[in-house]
Amino acid sequence: MSIRQQKIQSLLRRELATIFQRESNILFNGRFITVTHVRITPDLANANVFLSIMASKDVKADLKMIDENNWKVRKLLGERVGKTMRIIPILTFKIDDSLDLAAQIDELLK
Repeated sequence: MSIRQQKIQSLLRRELATIFQRESNILFNGRFITVTHVRITPDLANANVFLSIMASKDVKADLKMIDENNWKVRKLLGERVGKTMRIIPILTFKIDDSLDLAAQIDELLK
């Protein structure tokens, strides 16, 4: 992975975290959504955004709601990083289940 990709991933993670924090009440019914990490393709055209949704009863429904607002998130991202990036990547949201997996392993070890 190139240094440029790493810098862009870091920028996207930081800006998306801010968007999810500020727009949560409007776009996502007040859900507490954390951006855990971002993976971008070498051509910088596509980005996989891994999210953690706290205190959610139905994670799949929440992910569907986020996908429905994908274009709004991408538009807000474009407004924030438009001067830094020529092309705003296509965002694909995925659930980061590493925290759940770590808790499950910890419980098994006990």
